[in-house]
Amino acid sequence: MKDQQAQPATGGTPVRNTRNTGPGRLLIAVYGVFAISATARAGYQILTKFSEAPLAYLLSAFAALVYILATVSLAKAGTTWFKVSVAAVLVELAGVLVVGALSVLDSVQFPHETVWSLFGRGYGFIPLLLPILGLVWLYRRRPSQAKAAQ
Repeated sequence: MKDQQAQPATGGTPVRNTRNTGPGRLLIAVYGVFAISATARAGYQILTKFSEAPLAYLLSAFAALVYILATVSLAKAGTTWFKVSVAAVLVELAGVLVVGALSVLDSVQFPHETVWSLFGRGYGFIPLLLPILGLVWLYRRRPSQAKAAQ
């Protein structure tokens, strides 16, 4: 996979996407796996037992959308995609923390596990660690001030 390049809006030299190189590829792959897994799980839950836990299953579908957006945005070049990545990963972290806390405090609303319930216990707590790792990676790969000024 070659580094993707994007032309700045004002023209000039291409900006390299360093988010999808090295460990970034692994991060994108893990997000991709979670996007597929959460989408499949939410689809199955909504189609077969939605009435049992509608809030939990709708939040599962929302998590799937967040994982899809994070996967795509991490793989794309440019400062706009960088900002989308940061927003998606922050929403993911907030979702894991809020849904995790709610599933502990109000288990009636979460009778069945979702990807974010119990802080991602059903997925080995990876949903809790993934956004933290994602934010660290994005911070280290943030566009420089010189590139942003172009």
